[in-house]
Amino acid sequence: MGMIQCISPVDGSVYAERPALSLEAAKEAVGRARKAQKAWAKRPLEERVQLVLKGVARLNEMSDVVVPELAWQMGRPIRYGGEYKGFNERSNYVASIAADALAPLVVEESDKFERRIEREAHGVVFVVAPWNYPYMTAINTIAPALMAGNTVVLKHASQTLLVGERLVQAFVEAGVPEDVFQNVFLDHETTSALIAAGSFNFVNFTGSVEGGRSMERAAAGTFTGLGLELGGKDPGYVMDDADLDAAVDTLMDGATYNSGQCCCGIERIYVHESLYDSFVEKSVAWVSNYKLGNPLDPETSLGPMANKRFARVVREQIADAVSKGAKALVDPKLFSADDGGAYLAPQILVNVDHSMAFMREETFGPAVGIMKVKSDDEAVALMNDSQYGLTASLWTKDPERAGRLGREIETGTVFMNRADYLDPALCWTGVKETGRGGSLSIIGFHNLTRPKSFHLKKVTA
Repeated sequence: MGMIQCISPVDGSVYAERPALSLEAAKEAVGRARKAQKAWAKRPLEERVQLVLKGVARLNEMSDVVVPELAWQMGRPIRYGGEYKGFNERSNYVASIAADALAPLVVEESDKFERRIEREAHGVVFVVAPWNYPYMTAINTIAPALMAGNTVVLKHASQTLLVGERLVQAFVEAGVPEDVFQNVFLDHETTSALIAAGSFNFVNFTGSVEGGRSMERAAAGTFTGLGLELGGKDPGYVMDDADLDAAVDTLMDGATYNSGQCCCGIERIYVHESLYDSFVEKSVAWVSNYKLGNPLDPETSLGPMANKRFARVVREQIADAVSKGAKALVDPKLFSADDGGAYLAPQILVNVDHSMAFMREETFGPAVGIMKVKSDDEAVALMNDSQYGLTASLWTKDPERAGRLGREIETGTVFMNRADYLDPALCWTGVKETGRGGSLSIIGFHNLTRPKSFHLKKVTA
């Protein structure tokens, strides 16, 4: 079989490689997961929850290995300490609601009838995780799926090849049975063949729109449940009554953190004309303070993009927009580490419009466009002028105004005075080509289980 490689963005070297499983070996792994599932589901819920939390704790103990590995694999600077804050927050929250989320819905409990709806594990859950936040995005499904009584088969992106190994290592060392949580290395062909064969009861995929389409095609006719978390082009809207400095700080961070490689990162910003000039000036100053460089250097605040081909897309979108009249405001001379490859300086464009791919297609890099608007109606129309819908960030002192506009925006999450954050108590979901389904919250547990109705008549007379 072929080798799956991780090419490090740090220096372009092959950082890790693993042989892809054959279809036969992959089927054997899934078979072990299926065989182990019933016994796992019969364990008390609290026991499953505690084993997952022990796995989380064990991974925390591995930070000295995990953090530099992430820098080598996908370029995030070590100064940010990996993904432990969000990883722990999400795991702990779903653990705290597991009993309530999975509790039966009792309709009647009388001397004549018991009628209730219980939540039953799907069976084998297949998690196909992305490289940009490889621990946090994976745990969104892994933790509640295992707690609910499913077994989990995990496949990670080649760019973060070692993450699945680390997760399974931590959970198995904490006491989760080996067949209950497995990591696999698969090529696209074998992945599609497994799904097409109905090997899994539920598949959660986080990645590109085209990747989501491939998942749907593979699952066609199998009736396999799919959760698809796909692309985004998330907007921010700064209203006339916004806290300007707070908006600049949060939106620029949301546009550039992790080199802009965030599912819910800010990719386009609309600013009321009364604040536009000040917002742009402050934003350029904010972004210009980054130190671009080797992510293993503690002084580096902006690392390389995960792969030079991802950076190429950003450069091409910027060049196209500039050729059509856009203006780039960040001086590239401030970032000597920009090598034309994976190391890419941040950028802010003005004089942009929706005829440009930069304002319509997913950029997924440290670059953002800013447009001036005159009214809420104009801003809403522009925010909705997109094939995607994951989050929208509204900046105002008026919650009623934000709620009113939020109901008009075609999106999965509406933020007011914050951005680029996943609240584990709320359902993480999207609309249009951003995908379907939802993770985390009580709804996430419901998506990882199926309802089973019990209608028990106690008397026969």
